[in-house]
Formats: sequence, structure tokens, C-alpha cells
Amino acid sequence: MAIRSYVENGEKLYRVYINGFSPRGDRFQKKRKGIKTLRAAETAEFEFKRELAKLREENVHARWGEWFEECLTLMKIKYRPSTVYSYEKTVRKWISKHWETTELKSISNMDVHELIYEKIPHDVTMHTRKWVLKIIKRVLQMAVDNGKLDRNPCNGMTVKVPEADKKVLTNSEVEILLKEAKSTSHRFYPIWVTALFTGLRSGELYALRWTDVDLEAGIISVSRSWNSKNGFTCTKNQKTRIVPISEDFLGFLKELKIQRGAEEFVLPHLTEWSRGDAAEVLRSFCKALGITNIRFHDLRATFITNLLARGESLARVMAIVGHADMETTNVYLRKAGIELKGGTEKLGYSVPTNTGAKVFKLVTGGV
Repeated sequence: MAIRSYVENGEKLYRVYINGFSPRGDRFQKKRKGIKTLRAAETAEFEFKRELAKLREENVHARWGEWFEECLTLMKIKYRPSTVYSYEKTVRKWISKHWETTELKSISNMDVHELIYEKIPHDVTMHTRKWVLKIIKRVLQMAVDNGKLDRNPCNGMTVKVPEADKKVLTNSEVEILLKEAKSTSHRFYPIWVTALFTGLRSGELYALRWTDVDLEAGIISVSRSWNSKNGFTCTKNQKTRIVPISEDFLGFLKELKIQRGAEEFVLPHLTEWSRGDAAEVLRSFCKALGITNIRFHDLRATFITNLLARGESLARVMAIVGHADMETTNVYLRKAGIELKGGTEKLGYSVPTNTGAKVFKLVTGGV
């Protein structure tokens, strides 16, 4: 803060300059020159000081970028590392570049709608838009819970997405896959067999130990999962479940036990599996065989759909695969067509059968 005098065109004048920072750390600068009297300069300096003082006393409203950094700290306490990583990656990619310096209190329902449907590129899927909205909702709700906002502007907003078409292998395709994998000694053969006969998720298969398998009782206890971000943790729904071992699969496991010797884990931790390339390996093999091009997780879908299609109860399948929500299992039920089976049996007409030909005389001319 300073008052300086200077001479211009033979006249003594004054220059006033003030420099400071707002509570947010933004620089505050004001200056005025050409003031003719010292008293006027002192008055101008006083007004500048008062303006800076008022600025410092104002409440600082959190901006999106600032608040999200706080959220990350809070999330690391509550959520798994993989969840925090996924949230941060999504926010950096789709949200922060638009809202980084936007104050939370100024974000409206229309701002959220504009980001989801206009600022995100048009070729991005509705599933991704739904995921982005979910994260925005959660971050802003955390702001409400921590007193940064009075209400969540996302309340009531939804993104409708078409139900994903889950790919599954037919019985004949499963037989082709396993037969060819075995005959070529494919490194993923034991992993694919175990996936198709248990319905375990990839991370659950990776974490499966021989101590989880009771060959005498014919059951597998599923209590752990694995991924590259979290390491070994509990299952997706935080619960332990029991998967029965079929007679056919039991023989396979006994042979595998002998092959694996003193290994702790049931299945080999292949490099491609550990680095997340299991889906690509399976897709390439299916393509080479000319069968349905599926992802690794679709082996689980194949297991679930086949059980339901063959009359296994929804409740039992739900318990075996560890679905916490019945609607999740219902998706596979619809895929299996169980709800629709027999629905066309009550038509009031039928296809003609071959009961012998009849000759009809065509009448031409007048009556």
C-alpha cells in the first residue's frame, strides 16, 4: 500500500497503489493515478483498504475442483482404492475441465443436464453418461452432508439406458471352447473350466485357494476377491457364499489338485490375467474358433443363464452366484427366456399336417 507523488507537465500529482490477497488466495490489486491533492490520495487509499477488508471478510464458497480434492480424502477412508481411482479418473476426464473453478452453490440442475447431454461428446454411450451422473450426484451429496450446500441439484435426475445385451455361449459353443482349449493345452483352460462350472467372478477365481475347496463335501466357499488396485479383499457384496461342485467338475478339480501340487491357489496366476487382459485372450480364442465373441465376464453369464434355462430356481441361482439384488438375476432370467416359455401355446390355430392330398376342382366361367 503506498501513495507516491510524481510530476507531469509541471504539475505535482499523486499515485495510489494497493496490493493484497483474498481469503481464497487470489491477488487483489488496485491503483489510481492523476490525483491532484494528498488528501484526495489518502481518501482513495482508505477506500481501497476498505474494499480489501470487505473482501477478506466474505465467506468463501467452495469451488468444484477444491471440493473434489477434499472428497478424495474422505473417499479414501470410506471406499476401496479401486473405487477412489475410478471416481478420480472419471471426474478428471469428463467433469473437472468444465467445472474446475465453478462454485458449488452456482451449479444448477440445468448445468448438470448440459454437462451430461451436451458437453460430453455425442459418441459417448448412455452407460457412461449414467456413470458420470452417479458420480456428480455423490460428490454433491457429500457437499450437502458436509454443510457446503443446502441441497443436491441432481435430485430427481436420471439417465435412461437400454438394457445391455449379455452375450452367452450355447451348450455346443461351450463344448467347442473347452474341447479346443484342452486339446491345444491352452494356458487359460483350467481358468475357463472353473469359470463355466462355478459362475465365479474373475477376481473371485483369482483369489480361490485350495483351502476354500472341500472335495469331500463337494462345495466351494467363496469369501475373497482380488484386483490390481485393492489386492485381496472380501467379495463384492461383502458376504461369503457356498457354490456346490457338480460331479463332472469334481473329477476335473481332483486332477487339477494333483497337477498343482503344493500351490496355494487353485488356478495359475497368469501374467495376462494379472494385468487385466483375460477378456482379450478369450475374445481372440473365440474368434479363432468361430463361436460367439464373448468377454471373460460372459462365462459367468453363460453359467447363470444355463442354470435358469434348465429349471433351477431363481433363489438358488441368486445364492450360488452372490447376487444381492434379485433384479440383477432377473436380467439373466429374461435372457434365458423362462418367463416367456410356453407363452405361444394358447394360439387358436395350428400348422397343417400331412394327412393326404385333396384335389380341388377349379371352376371357371359363369355360374
